[in-house]
Amino acid sequence: MTASVTVRVQREDFDLAAEVAALCHGRSDIGAVVTFSGLCRDEAGALAALELEHYPGMAETEISRICREAVTRFGLQAATAIHRFGRIAPGENIVLVIAASPHRQAAFDGANFVMDFLKTSAPFWKKEHHADGSVGEWLSAKDADDAARDRWSRER
Repeated sequence: MTASVTVRVQREDFDLAAEVAALCHGRSDIGAVVTFSGLCRDEAGALAALELEHYPGMAETEISRICREAVTRFGLQAATAIHRFGRIAPGENIVLVIAASPHRQAAFDGANFVMDFLKTSAPFWKKEHHADGSVGEWLSAKDADDAARDRWSRER
């Protein structure tokens, strides 16, 4: 069976269990499924919401490229990446990555790879809305995210 890649950028929330069920439906060749779900945190009560914007079309294209690279590199049988945009409150889902493979290590590595590249390469912008009513600037990528992505060029 050929590997499947599903990518969505959407305002609506997603259901992790439903997404895993959809990815695995009819697939008896999958032996491991790894999920990563990123949530909006409240930063110790200081954050009211995150505002996420993206470059439509380009975001989906880049995330698809990243997922296809993970499928090839780690021998994944399926990969799903869903990223939300708009105003997201603390406790709500932001991103979901699912990687499926015959064995667990490939699934773990694939999910990790997709997340590391998604954080640094997909065209998304994030702004904090503070609990006191103030609005922050658009946030820059963190050096730690770049370092996490760059380790994959050393790990071939």
